[in-house]
Amino acid sequence: MNYAVVGFGTAGYHAVKAIRACDQEGEIDVYSNTSRAPYNPMLTTYYAFGKLEFDGLFPFGDLDQIRKEISFHLIQEPVIRVHAKEHLVETKQQTKQYDRILIATGARAFAPPVKGLDPEDAFLMRTVEDSIRFKERLKQKNVRHAVVIGASMAGIKVVEVLHKFGIETWLLDLAPHIFPLAAYPEVSAEIEKRVEAQGVHLKFGATIDHMEQEDGQKIAVLTDGSRIPADIVGLCIGTRAITDPVKDEVAIVRGITVNDHMETSVPGVYAAGDCCEGNNLESGQNQIIGLWANANRQGETAGANMAGQGVAYHGNILHNITHFMNMDFIGFGDNRLTGEVLEYGSLEDSLYVRLVLDGKRIVGANILDNYRISGIVKNYMLRLFAGEEFVLPDYQRAMLQKAGLSEAFIDEIEEKLHG
Repeated sequence: MNYAVVGFGTAGYHAVKAIRACDQEGEIDVYSNTSRAPYNPMLTTYYAFGKLEFDGLFPFGDLDQIRKEISFHLIQEPVIRVHAKEHLVETKQQTKQYDRILIATGARAFAPPVKGLDPEDAFLMRTVEDSIRFKERLKQKNVRHAVVIGASMAGIKVVEVLHKFGIETWLLDLAPHIFPLAAYPEVSAEIEKRVEAQGVHLKFGATIDHMEQEDGQKIAVLTDGSRIPADIVGLCIGTRAITDPVKDEVAIVRGITVNDHMETSVPGVYAAGDCCEGNNLESGQNQIIGLWANANRQGETAGANMAGQGVAYHGNILHNITHFMNMDFIGFGDNRLTGEVLEYGSLEDSLYVRLVLDGKRIVGANILDNYRISGIVKNYMLRLFAGEEFVLPDYQRAMLQKAGLSEAFIDEIEEKLHG
């Protein structure tokens, strides 16, 4: 059996490990357009900030270490085309046929062009190269004002770096509040209050329209006519799945469509990670869930099935866990869904929990200032979405109480969900 893995991020890495665990003799070709080992895009701001050494961007070690642990052939050539039905991978140098192919090309940062914005003043934050370029620019100490577009988890982390360097910063978004896809309005308002108290300017309902020069100062002109000084602009607007190599070869919506074995519409061709759509356990719909842990599981599942195992990955829920500017925010589920609201703690104190219940399920959760309970809450939600009559075991109840939740609040949750 011979295998091709196109793309070597975390999904590709976990797929190769799973293939090799099941098939010691098969030939594995890994196609990568970089000489770098798999890295975590969410750590790029940690490196720019100085919280993380460069080696820390690569959680599995360098390429030499990885190749010692797992036997595979690395082909450092961009893939022009994957001819899915023929099981062919085409590069400029060769076209080769495989028994099984995995597409693990990930996603790229997306930002529409901004008129008047010099390329050297525009910063994305997705790749190792992005973080190196950003850090080097900040070292030059010629940045006094900055604008960041996108009040997302990525956007606030870029703001945190700029704030650390003493740069006057504006965070903008067309949405009405921060973290619009994850936070409830009450939680957003508290986060905004804390961020502004640290000297960051927030502006919602507007974004950048174009750049101008005024008396030697670069100016961001906003869609509402406001004018803000901006030596650099951070573009944290979103990502797009990289599906170019398989365009018109497999079924694609926003990402590559897969089943619970991570197989595409073409038998023997699989996809995993941010380039593909997985099952949202909450909605039952396919969508891109661009999370590190999700990519890991998808990669493992794809690799095992490529090597002949019958492994299913039923999906995940939307979730975000981030630490920034001396606070923690955790969001689970779809914050657009309504239902009975249970609250514990206070937004101003060291722990606040907001749960939204729809019948026998928790459809959304926000946790502010205590990440320690996040794993238990997420597992609880997943078990309920899977249709289990899951009751919190005693040791998890004890952990929640140790983290600050009262026994009465835990009892109230269980009573609402299980009667």
